[in-house]
Amino acid sequence: MNIDIVVVLAYFGFLVAIGWLFRSFSTSTSDYFRGGGKMLWWMVGATAFMTQFSAWTFTGAAGKAFTDGFAIVILFLANAFGYFMNWAYFAPKFRQLRVVTAIEAIKKRFGRTSEQFFTWGSMPDSIISAGVWLNGLAIFVAAVFGIDMGTTIIATGLVLLIMSVTGGSWAVVASDFVQMLVIMAVTITCAIAAYFHGGGIMNIVDNFNGNFMVGSNLNYMSIFVLWIVFIFVKQFGVMNNSINAYRYLCAKDSENARKAAGLAAVLMIVGPVIWFLPPWYVNAFMPDFALAFESMGNKAGDAAYLAFVQQVMPAGMVGLLMAAMFAATMSSMDSGLNRNAGIFIRNFYSPILRKGEASEKELMLASRLATVAMGIIIIAIGLFINSLKHLSLFDIVLNIGALIGFPMLIPVLLGMWVRNTPDWSGWATLVVGGVVSYVFGIALTAGHIENLFGLETALTGREWADLKVGLSLGAHVVITGGFFLCTYFFFKPRSEARQEEIDELFRDWNTPVVASGEEQQNLDTKQRSILGNLISIAGFGILAMALIPNEPSGRGLFILCGSMVLTAGILLLQAARKPAQAE
Repeated sequence: MNIDIVVVLAYFGFLVAIGWLFRSFSTSTSDYFRGGGKMLWWMVGATAFMTQFSAWTFTGAAGKAFTDGFAIVILFLANAFGYFMNWAYFAPKFRQLRVVTAIEAIKKRFGRTSEQFFTWGSMPDSIISAGVWLNGLAIFVAAVFGIDMGTTIIATGLVLLIMSVTGGSWAVVASDFVQMLVIMAVTITCAIAAYFHGGGIMNIVDNFNGNFMVGSNLNYMSIFVLWIVFIFVKQFGVMNNSINAYRYLCAKDSENARKAAGLAAVLMIVGPVIWFLPPWYVNAFMPDFALAFESMGNKAGDAAYLAFVQQVMPAGMVGLLMAAMFAATMSSMDSGLNRNAGIFIRNFYSPILRKGEASEKELMLASRLATVAMGIIIIAIGLFINSLKHLSLFDIVLNIGALIGFPMLIPVLLGMWVRNTPDWSGWATLVVGGVVSYVFGIALTAGHIENLFGLETALTGREWADLKVGLSLGAHVVITGGFFLCTYFFFKPRSEARQEEIDELFRDWNTPVVASGEEQQNLDTKQRSILGNLISIAGFGILAMALIPNEPSGRGLFILCGSMVLTAGILLLQAARKPAQAE
């Protein structure tokens, strides 16, 4: 059997073991969907980081890095800016909401009707994004093992679904931390190899085919600048609204939520150069690599990272990278599985269908069934996206965020600052946002812009894609955001019960959560111990890959990669022993 397949299967077994070890941690829906709000910052930070990281980073984003150089880094720096604002203010506030799902906080702010609008409106964005990530994984799997894309999407989707259902949020967050370590170790190793094979970063940049800083197919620099501005605006909104508070609801207290955001911010700052140095190397020294991936059609450029690993890295590294891709996609798909299942159960099934009468046992069963249903939908979306041969994964992801996701963020972001708006302001703003998305995302064409401004040079495909994102986001900020602010003038005093609900929301928002007690300390020790042992096993497994027949330099790369993972495991085991010694 191919060594790469053996590595993938071994890693898959490792992930299944994580789910099995944490299966007993989930005894309620609070445990299943947010770990009971008892997790340590490094686990929470890892899962916050991994929700913005998937196989797409190594396919669509790597393809963008191959063609346009440094431009893709801007998107990830915008992510880092969003996480920095989490650290500076929002992350502790989100934890202080004291809810199981973010939609429960929206219900307190905007009432029952808006709760249902957001329940059914929040799911498409993350479900479609999960389908995109699954498609990105399938590109890698199909290219490496020569398997049909459709078959790959179905098979990998089912595998990831099984892993996600097994242990709930405890298993998912724990595996996110392991996956983060493995992915960072693998990509650091690949970046080091690219650095030395390419003769240093400056030599790679000097040999880059095209404009390294801004990329190709760009006639109007103003469009690129507009894109940068609105990407930062978009990612600020994405990261700092109560819908995406779910990232920090599982933290054990306010301070751990803040530290988690800081970890995610640091990883997003240092990560891009590490991740995209190999595709830049490929552009400089392997510009014709896509000829080997003609079966992928227009998406052949998305295989730039894979081409680097196949041509430059030692035997077995492709399997380790593929294992990391499985891991990254599983963590990202959780946004479309565990989170959406939680919203469905806690904000529709329990209060509407069962009218609060369902037992915890029934809710746990319903939660797992809902997760399965979400998984099947995501697989179907992955198959549909695969049929869109004329679109790049990069454009699909950005358009999803601009046209579907961003309109939902405006009322939940502004609603925490402008408090005296009527309850209907929540759902009405969604309706207005839907109209804006249609006008600027579907009806508006490049021809309209060229005629309106009398452009002498037609917009390139890249320019129109960038401008479309910027115009859509700008329209939402001005029109959708402006509509929400105008509802202030229609505010009327609320009923006593509704006012008390809102007052409770903002009391929680401003009251820190402090975790203490022997039970929490014991759980902290257990988290460190289990993860320390699992990560140490993973580290030894990667070190063992140095035995694969390779050149000495290739064996050294496996030793480097395994040592990074093993060191993290040993540090966690040492931390787990300290409380016991103090006692």
